[in-house]
Amino acid sequence: MSATQIWIVIAGMAIVTTVTRAFFLIGGERTVLPERVQRLLRYAPAAALVAVVLPDSLMTHAGVSFGLSNHDFYAMLAGVAWFLWRRTMLGTIVTGMVVFTLLRLFL
Repeated sequence: MSATQIWIVIAGMAIVTTVTRAFFLIGGERTVLPERVQRLLRYAPAAALVAVVLPDSLMTHAGVSFGLSNHDFYAMLAGVAWFLWRRTMLGTIVTGMVVFTLLRLFL
């Protein structure tokens, strides 16, 4: 690619990013999302987090693994269990890291 083509691609990506992010702001207060869409958008951050974290936790060099050698997966499960039980973010992080470290040291 030439330098001109690279700059055209960068400018195009900047325009597309700006328009898609500003879409809901352009209409101002006149734009009201339906109630159902508003309810569904509450789950978007959790869905995005699962879409990023779960594949990363399941994949190893050999492919998808549920074995005890996959320390990331079991640390994630422990962290999720802690969060569902106690609802504390610090405890979730500590639990996940402790399980990960113990599995790494002893398995």
